[in-house]
Amino acid sequence: MEKVQIPGIIEINNASTRIKPYLHFTPVLKSSSIDEIAGCNLFFKCENFQKAGVFKARGAINAVFSLDEKELANGVATHSSGNHAAALSFAAALRNTKAYIVMPSNANKVKIKAVQNYGGIITYCEPTLKAREETLAKIIAKTNAIEIHPYNDERVIAGQATACKELVGQIDGLQIMMAPVGGGGLLSGTALSSHYYGTDINVIAGEPTGADDAFRSFYTKSFHPSVSPNTIADGLLTSLGSITFEIILKYVHTILIVDDSEIVKAMRLIWERMKIIVEPSSAVPLAAVLKNKEIFAGKKVGIIISGGNVDLNSLPF
Repeated sequence: MEKVQIPGIIEINNASTRIKPYLHFTPVLKSSSIDEIAGCNLFFKCENFQKAGVFKARGAINAVFSLDEKELANGVATHSSGNHAAALSFAAALRNTKAYIVMPSNANKVKIKAVQNYGGIITYCEPTLKAREETLAKIIAKTNAIEIHPYNDERVIAGQATACKELVGQIDGLQIMMAPVGGGGLLSGTALSSHYYGTDINVIAGEPTGADDAFRSFYTKSFHPSVSPNTIADGLLTSLGSITFEIILKYVHTILIVDDSEIVKAMRLIWERMKIIVEPSSAVPLAAVLKNKEIFAGKKVGIIISGGNVDLNSLPF
């Protein structure tokens, strides 16, 4: 893979300042009953309360607000199954520019509606990475829009890193930091902030067994693409990128895998005990804690709740 530029503490500090006027400073919630079940002290950073209902607003706004008026004249473009699509549409609307969004034909209806509500211009394609990339390339050739990759972009990663930066500042003495992993934008940002702002924090990712490419890539130290992923966690279907893979290899300690039944159980537990709406992808780290209690026993554990964009008409429980 090509030599990549890993965001430093300056880039993350700048991102934090840049995005602050446009986003919520999200709360950290606890549940004594979940702590008791898990056997550790859990602190949930609730990005389901973020603008666009997801952490991805951070990276999208940082990327879009890093561009000048001339660069933004023809709009921005991306391919995304949903959350980055909505976040980029939201960020583009803040800058009064167009967002061209390529979405797979099987995308979550709630996420499609969110893109439309923010004014994103959607083009549908077959649900394969090849179709997404080819469709996006045609749109960029036609519009001259600037591509904002969902995760393999230093500006996006620096933006995502601000969630963990905040959490480290909100809760003292965290020993483990957790995030789900799909393309790796949130995980790599979380790993960087844990390293820069924390003290001896172990970073652990949760990933579905039906989309375990990051797990395989991490343990073989060679890139494995996501091929025909099959999981309820629809936000975690994509392959790692060249930048996120390098950061994860360097700064992440462990990746744990969980099956869909374990994800649904953890999701339901959050809904029932915390009274908050989270999407399946958000429940993956808690599922990993519940499955591997010995790793987390008695520890102070931060979990980034990645988002709450779930179709209420098709809940898994």
